[in-house]
Amino acid sequence: MVEPTAIRHFSEIDSTNSECLRLAGSDCELPLWVLADYQTNGRGRLSRSWLGQKGNLYASGLYSFTAPPAKLAELGFAAALAVIDTIAPFVANEQLSLKWPNDVLINGAKLCGILLESHASKQQGQNILVIGIGINLSHAPKIQDRKTVCLADFSKAEQPVKPQDLLPGLIENFEKRVKLWQEQGFAPLRQAWLANCHGLGETIRTSQGQIGIFEDMLQNGALLLRKTDGKAIEISAGEIFLSGQEEQS
Repeated sequence: MVEPTAIRHFSEIDSTNSECLRLAGSDCELPLWVLADYQTNGRGRLSRSWLGQKGNLYASGLYSFTAPPAKLAELGFAAALAVIDTIAPFVANEQLSLKWPNDVLINGAKLCGILLESHASKQQGQNILVIGIGINLSHAPKIQDRKTVCLADFSKAEQPVKPQDLLPGLIENFEKRVKLWQEQGFAPLRQAWLANCHGLGETIRTSQGQIGIFEDMLQNGALLLRKTDGKAIEISAGEIFLSGQEEQS
């Protein structure tokens, strides 16, 4: 029987990702996860603050892999799929989807954000990966020009879903996706991600100002954008917005 991955639970912390990065410099046994009831300095992608209240899930996993950091970026898609795997049983007749590169949406509004950070380990040939996951379980932050949603508004569960109850299943689903990735590579993750993709085949705008059709996600995880002049370009970082949407993180 496989032992469950360890979870360290804090009532308050600056950032679960920051705590994992601190732990990465110690001799603690990996993998492990950090869960916090509240973050005083939570952060999301592109150096943005991650806002939220108690009752939402703020958690980060700390893992070690032999794969290089560029390859480990593929596990952001594994984490997003794991969130869908975990949330789907609670949602009735609603549309869960994934926004490139790694947001989880309900009816087009942001439910979850994911932040990956990686660096070389003290152990030769190993790289550390931190997977930060924030899920709006009970509160949706009110932020200008950004549609957000919380699970409580859609959940068919009789009682509110608690972070400490949700996290073990999320870890299990993530590690199943990681095992598949280790055995079969990125292709199964890419296929599953595209099956849940938000905006595929539609006109989008990138945060760099490019406009075109979201045509595909490539084998390296980059977005393939078909511009109006017919030229296809790869987008490997940044944000995307459906035509007519305001910028949102």
